[in-house]
Formats: sequence, structure tokens, C-alpha cells
Amino acid sequence: MTGLVLAAGAGRRFGRPKAPVEFDGTRLVDRAVALLREGGCDRVVVVSGAVELAVPGAEVVPNPLWETGMGSSLRAGLTAIGEDDVVVVPVDMPWLGAEAVRRVAAAGSSLAVATYGGIRAHPVLLGADHHAGVIDSASGDAGARHYLRAHSHLVAEVPCDDTGSPRDVDRPEDLRP
Repeated sequence: MTGLVLAAGAGRRFGRPKAPVEFDGTRLVDRAVALLREGGCDRVVVVSGAVELAVPGAEVVPNPLWETGMGSSLRAGLTAIGEDDVVVVPVDMPWLGAEAVRRVAAAGSSLAVATYGGIRAHPVLLGADHHAGVIDSASGDAGARHYLRAHSHLVAEVPCDDTGSPRDVDRPEDLRP
């Protein structure tokens, strides 16, 4: 199983790219890599863009089209990964838990999403047999959203309320507890 961290954005609302931002003494990108490793991913790929990143324990894939949105980062990551099931997390969700990664990865479906209070969030599992479809449909900031909606009957929803929080970081004040 491969983990994919989407970390290419400029963080316009945040005021700077979020991947290198430290939270509790650790960069957000390193937290995301550790989350995926602890969740059982034996390979982790990080998509970079607005800033160059060196990330111990992960392969870094540049996205030259990062300014076009998360969709291009997802396409770049899936293309680099090839034929492996992928658990996807954005870099700006430092409160996700490794148990959520494990649950989504073990969902018994090739498409799965974590849910919190019944609402779909991250992590998201994209089986290798769905990569081509996701690559074709990922655009702007939607990522896999359109593909998952179109294939909703195949998507396993995995309750993860007790594993952490899908709260994301949009502004510096969002890093406060």
C-alpha cells in the first residue's frame, strides 16, 4: 500500500505554503508522512509544487502544474505511483489519526473514504484499478471528488469518528487547539 501526500499548494489563505509549516515542532509534511507510515503504508509519495521539499522517508514528486489546483497534484502523484492502491491525505490535516488510515486501507473495497459524523473526508483509498478514471476526472481543486461521486455505489464509507479529526488548516490561527 502506498500513501500519497498532496503538498503542492501555495497556501494562499494561509499566507504561505503549508507543507513546511511547523506544528508542535514538526513540519506538516513530515506529520503527514508519519501518519501514513504509522497507518501501514510501506511507501509514501509527497507531491510538491509551490516550494521544493526534501522529505525524509518519502519520495518527492514535483507538480509543475501545481497552480491549477489539487487535481493536478493528484494526477502527478497517481502517475508516479503506478499500479498500487493508494491512501491519499492532504498536507493540511494534522489531526488525522493512523487508525483512520488503517481502517480505510482495510475497507475491503478498492474505493473507500473515512467519514466523521457521517460526512466524507480523508483519508481516501483509491485502488489501482481506479487510477486512470481518477486521473481523467481530477481537475481544479476537486481532486477525486467527481470520480467518487460518479462511482458512489462502489465507495465504502468507513466511520472514523474515534480516530482523530478531519479539520484542516486554512489560516495560521487554525493551528491553535
